[in-house]
Amino acid sequence: MSTREPKASSPHDENVAASPSSPPPLTYREAGVDIDAADAFVAKLARLAGTTHTENVLDARGGFAGLYRLAPPESAHDTGEALVACTDGVGTKVRLAFALNKHDTIGVDLVAMNANDALVCGARPLFFLDYIACGKLEENVLLEVVRGIAEGCKLAGCALIGGETAEMPDSYPPGEYDLAGFLVGIVALERMLDGSRVREGDVLLGLASNGLHSNGYSLARRALLERAKLELTAHVDELDATLGEVLLAPTRIYVPAVRRVLEGPHAEAVHAMAHITGGGIPGNLPRVIPPSLEAQLNWQSWPVPRIFELVARAGGVEPEEMRRTFNMGIGYVLVVEPESAEAVTVSLEASGEKVYRLGEVRPASETSS
Repeated sequence: MSTREPKASSPHDENVAASPSSPPPLTYREAGVDIDAADAFVAKLARLAGTTHTENVLDARGGFAGLYRLAPPESAHDTGEALVACTDGVGTKVRLAFALNKHDTIGVDLVAMNANDALVCGARPLFFLDYIACGKLEENVLLEVVRGIAEGCKLAGCALIGGETAEMPDSYPPGEYDLAGFLVGIVALERMLDGSRVREGDVLLGLASNGLHSNGYSLARRALLERAKLELTAHVDELDATLGEVLLAPTRIYVPAVRRVLEGPHAEAVHAMAHITGGGIPGNLPRVIPPSLEAQLNWQSWPVPRIFELVARAGGVEPEEMRRTFNMGIGYVLVVEPESAEAVTVSLEASGEKVYRLGEVRPASETSS
């Protein structure tokens, strides 16, 4: 991925490094999350999983979801469709729910992380299941969590068909729990998006996030709560809200707006999509672009929400580290043929999304990373 930067300074590339008398700049690794090690581990897991695959399993560029065709190729029962399966959690964002005793939105996050991943290949969500583990079942708390899951399922257009609540004494402190979600969708093979249709000149359309979504909280908590000693309940003038309100804002679910495009007259104009989660744009967008091409971004083309600037200042986090940890204000990207970019933008905006033209696809340079 390459970048195109104007000479004027901006919050995107402001020098936020600490002064000599300040603590050293925070990194995601120092906050307890090693992205490089995680990527290497996932590669090992993929090799193990590959030993179980049958002819029904499909490979999809990017690995945002698993795909399993409903019948073997050339079978008399082949419907030309594949099931799309995802699983995810919400990470250490749950710790903010514990601290604020506010549990009605974390379930929305759980659905969003799965539904947005399944959407990447063009899937329509079908159904969702949840798994909640706790030390002691606190009915009022868990009912709030599941209400959020139900709300997320409504937004994503899928059914909540079941789940599991595991009460495990001595495994979780009082008042704490952990979540995992599982979503299954479906996609017609002829409409499946796998990045193979991406071409030079395609336009990158970014959909605005509403904050951190569900990624980077280990670093954000270290910077804001430990280094800067900010209180979750304190009103922060530059955010025009309390810190807790901003950090607990639920992850946006992009399914309704994007499905409207995929089911409309400009469906063929969408060549690939990416959900911007852990790893940021640099870690997610290249996953759906062929190796011979790269995304050329203008990082000045959208406004960065103030919460990211606050994290960068509080932790002295370098711009590159911010970009590879957080979504920086863009939660989802569509790679669209240039002739239809305006029409697709109009459709997305009609569904209530804020859309930014981030850049375009160009031939990969020898120095691209």
